[in-house]
Amino acid sequence: MIDPLDRRRAITGAAKRFLLDPAAERLGEGRDPRLAPDDSPPRLTLRALEKIVMSRSRERILENLDEMYREAFERAKATGDQAQMTTLDFAYRREQLYFEILLDVRDAVERNR
Repeated sequence: MIDPLDRRRAITGAAKRFLLDPAAERLGEGRDPRLAPDDSPPRLTLRALEKIVMSRSRERILENLDEMYREAFERAKATGDQAQMTTLDFAYRREQLYFEILLDVRDAVERNR
């Protein structure tokens, strides 16, 4: 028969571990914390970014940008709206620069893994 005092000590010890170190109790002693389920709310942190696999190539992203602006530019050209064409030209070059910078940052992060 199990001694009630030992049972009480085991329960008290488990409660102390749970209250003082909840992560250790959830993970279990001696288990790898990387294998534990991540129930934290999603946040844009370095840890979250490391989990994301970058799937689109630089060329595909820039081709999509080019296609989107080309369609809008052709519509403005068809209507003869010179002001809209000038605005789109500037916006395209600005967005292309932004994407280049972001893609350079993405490439640097991927190299550091």
